[in-house]
Amino acid sequence: MYNSEIIGTGMYVPPGVVTNHDLSKMMETSHDWIVQRSGIEERRWVTPEVGTTDLALRACEEAIKNAGIDKKEIDCLLFATLSPDHDFPGSACFLQPKLGLTDIPAIDVRQQCSGFIYAMSIADAFIKTGQYKTVLVVGAEVHSKGLDKTTRGRDVAVLFGDGAGAIVMRRTDVKDPKKDSHVWSTHLYTEGAGAKELWLEAPGMALGADRINHDMLEKGIQYPQMNGKKVFANAVRRLCECTMTALKANNLALDDIDLFLFHQANMRINQMVAQELKIPEEKVFNTIQKYGNTTAATIPIGMAEAVKAGKLKKGSLVASAVFGSGFTWASSVYRW
Repeated sequence: MYNSEIIGTGMYVPPGVVTNHDLSKMMETSHDWIVQRSGIEERRWVTPEVGTTDLALRACEEAIKNAGIDKKEIDCLLFATLSPDHDFPGSACFLQPKLGLTDIPAIDVRQQCSGFIYAMSIADAFIKTGQYKTVLVVGAEVHSKGLDKTTRGRDVAVLFGDGAGAIVMRRTDVKDPKKDSHVWSTHLYTEGAGAKELWLEAPGMALGADRINHDMLEKGIQYPQMNGKKVFANAVRRLCECTMTALKANNLALDDIDLFLFHQANMRINQMVAQELKIPEEKVFNTIQKYGNTTAATIPIGMAEAVKAGKLKKGSLVASAVFGSGFTWASSVYRW
C-alpha cells in the first residue's frame, strides 16, 4: 500500500462582497441578527455569467501552481459540489476541458457539506491502491443563484456564499508514519433518515409526472429547506463523535493536534464543538465570518487561508470534521 499527501492548495472566491447590511435591504433581517445566530459578517456572491466550474477552475489553477507540478501529471479529477453547472453531465466533465485535461477520469462527489472529505477519502484510496498517483480534488459552490432572497427564505439565504477550494494529492513514500507528511485516515458516515431535514425537494423525479411545474414554484420548494434546530443539534453531536473517532483510530489525544479545520456552517456550531471537546480557541481556524457557508468548499478554502495566515505549516498535524445534508458527516487526520 502507498500513502497520499497534500502537496498544494488553492482557493478562489468571487470579488462581489455581500454584507449583512446588504441582505437587510432584501429581507427582514439585520447585521446583529445574522452575526448572533451564525457568526457571518459577509459572504461572496457571483455575477450572473459565472458558474460553479468557473470558480473551481481558478482554485484548481492555484493549487496546481502551488504544488509545483505540470497539470499533465494529474491522472484523476474529483469534484465535490451540490450546485453543478447543469444536472448532467457532472461538473467534473465541464471542468476537465477548462483545465486543458483529457481522458483522465472526472468524477462528481455529491455529498453536500461533507463532499470534500468524502472526495479526499476517495483520492486517498485511489492513491493507496496504486490506481492513480496524482489526484486533483476540488470543492466549489454557487449558492447565490439558488436562494430565496426574501423574508420567507431568510433563515437559509443568510448562511450561504459562493467559493471554491482545491488541493493536489500525490503518492508519497512514508518512512516515519508519525512525522512524514501524509493522510493518516478518513472516516465517513451517513444517516439517511435525516435527509429531509435539510434538502432541496424540487426539481426531482419523485414528485409526480413533472420534475418541476408551476405549483412547485408557487410553493417555493425549488429553494433549500432546513430544520435549523435539528441540523444544529446533530451537527454538534456528530462533529464531536467523528473527531474523536479519527483521533482514537490513530492513537492520538486532542493535545496532539496542531490545528482543527471544521466545516464552516455556523460559527456557533464550531464554538460549541470546541467547548464540548475542550479545544483551545487558537487551535480552531474559521473562515465563515468572511465567506459564509460554501458547503463543499469550506475545508479546502480553510486549508488555503490557514497556509496564507501561517497557521498551517509543514509538519502540522491536522484534524478536519464535516457535517451536512444527508445527513452525512466525516473526519480526517493528516500531517501537512
